[in-house]
Amino acid sequence: MNYFEFYGIPVSFKVDEAALRKQFYALSKKYHPDFYTLATDEEQAEALRLSTLNNEAYKVLNDFDKRMQYILKEKEILGEEGKNEIPQDFLMEMMDINEPLMELQFDFDEKVYNKTVQQLKEKEDTLYNSIADIIENYSDEASDNTALEKVKSYYLKKRYLLRIAENLDKFAP
Repeated sequence: MNYFEFYGIPVSFKVDEAALRKQFYALSKKYHPDFYTLATDEEQAEALRLSTLNNEAYKVLNDFDKRMQYILKEKEILGEEGKNEIPQDFLMEMMDINEPLMELQFDFDEKVYNKTVQQLKEKEDTLYNSIADIIENYSDEASDNTALEKVKSYYLKKRYLLRIAENLDKFAP
C-alpha cells in the first residue's frame, strides 16, 4: 500500500495540506499503540506498524520535495541516489553561478554574494514555471511518462540548485 492509498487521497504533486493534517491526526488516534495495550501481541505489532507508516507517510506527503521524489520513485522514473543524470546543458548554465561561488570562498564580496543569490532564485523560479502546469494538474490516471520525465528533470535540477544554495550560505555575512 502506498502512502496516498493509506491516506485515501489521489496521487498528486499538490495536496490539500489541511485535509492531509486532519487525516494524519485521525489515523494517529486510530493506530496509536497506547490504545492497544490490552490487545494481543499481533494486534499491538500491527498497530505499531500502522502508526509508524502513518508517521512516515505524513513526513513525505507533507513536504513538496519529498512528495515529488516519492511519486517519481513509485512510478519508477527516478533511480536510486547517484544513478540519475542532470542534463549537460543545465550543468553548463550553472557554470555562470559556480564561478562566483568559487571566488566567494577565497574573497567574500557582498555584491557578488547578493547577485548569486538572486540568480539562484530566478533560476529556480524559471525551472518551476516550466513544469507548473504539470504539477498543478497532475492526474495519476491521465499522466504519461513524458510529463513525469519533465518533473524528474526539474527535481534533479532543483536539488542541484539547493546544493549551491547550501554552499553559498556558508559564506553568508
